[in-house]
Amino acid sequence: MVLAQDETDLLLFPPLRATWSRRGEVARVWLSGRNARRVIFGAMDLRTGTRLLVPREKGRSGDFQAFLGEVRSHYRGWHVALLLDEDPCHTAKASVRAAEGMTLLWLPNRSPKLNPMDTLWGQGKDVISANKQYTTIEEQVDRFLDHLYGLTNEEALHTSGVLSKKFWLKGALSN
Repeated sequence: MVLAQDETDLLLFPPLRATWSRRGEVARVWLSGRNARRVIFGAMDLRTGTRLLVPREKGRSGDFQAFLGEVRSHYRGWHVALLLDEDPCHTAKASVRAAEGMTLLWLPNRSPKLNPMDTLWGQGKDVISANKQYTTIEEQVDRFLDHLYGLTNEEALHTSGVLSKKFWLKGALSN
């Protein structure tokens, strides 16, 4: 089984993708307080579209290793090939040891368009996070996870681009 893996940050202060102001005037955006943050680690089966999503306080190598434990537990008895980028939390020696028994398929540097999870994250943030201020970061995380888990497996594959005729692994997944 081939899983695409990635993580994304959710920030309490929303990404502003739409606003208005009078022509020729700069719109002011008032922010106060500390920007809370959560990291969502995720993996999607590229054949079935099933997803495993795990929120964490941080995105360090220990957090990635905890996520690998969740993958190992969830896919017990299956051989897992993990498609992932070379983020330092992934390449740390302890992380590589924690992935023992899994096949790690490294994506080229600076190639987010090759990872379907990156597209899934972006679509989820457009719907849940952009231009919306939540009371707490936990509320935003819950809504984000509910949205992504609320997609059918086919919708997740479609949204992430895996079902596209131009998906770069199309031939390899049909075998």
